[in-house]
Amino acid sequence: MNSQYLRPSGFNLLPMVVKNLLIINGLFFLATISLSRMIDLTDMLGLHYPASPLFKPHQLITYMFMHGGFAHIFFNMFALWMFGNALENVWGPRRFLVYYMITGIGAGLLHLLVIHIQVAGIERNLSPEAISEVTGKGYDLLKEGKNYSDSLLGKLNILYNTTTVGASGAVFGILLGFGMLFPNALIYLFFAIPIRAKYFVILYGAIELYAGIANNPGDNVAHFAHLGGMIFGYLLLIYWKKRGIKH
Repeated sequence: MNSQYLRPSGFNLLPMVVKNLLIINGLFFLATISLSRMIDLTDMLGLHYPASPLFKPHQLITYMFMHGGFAHIFFNMFALWMFGNALENVWGPRRFLVYYMITGIGAGLLHLLVIHIQVAGIERNLSPEAISEVTGKGYDLLKEGKNYSDSLLGKLNILYNTTTVGASGAVFGILLGFGMLFPNALIYLFFAIPIRAKYFVILYGAIELYAGIANNPGDNVAHFAHLGGMIFGYLLLIYWKKRGIKH
């Protein structure tokens, strides 16, 4: 979604943390492409469900720097630059980086929690032997472009072994922060339709909640990760406010 907002005068258009995040994400994207024949960085650095043999704790951080394609990274980095530079100019680099990392990690945690709830519901209807079959052989099956014909085993296999990548959770946290700091700033959807930031955030959050609950087949967007970034961003801003840290 293309958008722009009325930027306060005197702001640095490319502050230090935003600039370095753009560079790091770009380098990870180029490395993923250039090394794809030798090593699968998505498997190593993307976020996996803990039951997957590929899960590692560091993935809660590294998944934020991985992306699934050019459009994915372009729109995430565009939003990071557009809204993140305002927050970093107000907060300073250290506080902005803390906010970015906490919202990104929080997004991953909520995403894993939602998957866990779905997995638990499926596992109640499966035998221990069937579950062991999926945990032991499901990943290799998906790598071959196949899956179990049984619907429950197939769903469980996808939940276990689908990789989550992208900075979207942290970006949604940034969007929430922008809406709270600059509620009346105008955002132009598609460079044409004006909407105040506070309403834009509410609208976008409602859309993500609906899409996450609907859980349409074929939708590979981690909607609850997006919501997780917004939720953790809101909680962090409330915590800072109670501690007397002003916006």
